[in-house]
Amino acid sequence: MKGRYHIEEGETIATVLCEKEYLDVALKEIRKQRWELIDYMQMDPMFKISFEPHECRESAPEIVKLMASAASKMGVGPMAAVAGAIAHFAIRAMQEKGASHAVVDNGGDIALLLAEPLTVGIFAGESTIKDIGFRFEPRKGIFGICTSSGTVGPSTSLGNADAAMVIAGDAIIADAAATALGNAVKKDTKASIDNALGEVGHRDLEGMVVITRNHIGVWGKVPPFIKVDNDYDLITKGN
Repeated sequence: MKGRYHIEEGETIATVLCEKEYLDVALKEIRKQRWELIDYMQMDPMFKISFEPHECRESAPEIVKLMASAASKMGVGPMAAVAGAIAHFAIRAMQEKGASHAVVDNGGDIALLLAEPLTVGIFAGESTIKDIGFRFEPRKGIFGICTSSGTVGPSTSLGNADAAMVIAGDAIIADAAATALGNAVKKDTKASIDNALGEVGHRDLEGMVVITRNHIGVWGKVPPFIKVDNDYDLITKGN
């Protein structure tokens, strides 16, 4: 039976939607990948603190190499992709054990494996643009929907977006791109949003949405907007 589960493992605070038999698979994988990251960063401290692309060691674990690659493509530091990477590995582990439908929302950076439709809302803090989202249809493979914000949540952003959302066929790429997109939005103006979308647009991305206080911009292919009830209690956050 499918359920909604809240998990906290160190800095990872996530909501997992899956059949209960796969929850332990996700949790074990999250722990495994976190420890591989922690061990690696003890040997390579710049990986953790750099705001610029950083070349990792040849002996680095897979998660480190994928984060470094995504960050290099998007011009950000590798830790910009950490939440999407953790979510991706958890979903992949569940898929390998037989799951056909699972979601890991790691603080707004989401990896998905969909066998049935799913509605995803966009929470944009104090923006006047509220209660909107998308309905995603089933598709093959794992994909990502990741969001960065300069006004909501604890993650570092160098920009002014209330929500900078990216859809991509890879949650690690989506996370790095969302950070880059959020960083690029400097003002609550349509021109700033359009410039940011043009700057970050990349062949590895499917679509992007930026929301500031009073403006919204869209790039690429995104599902039609729908009205949703963005229930604050369902937003992934620490207890």
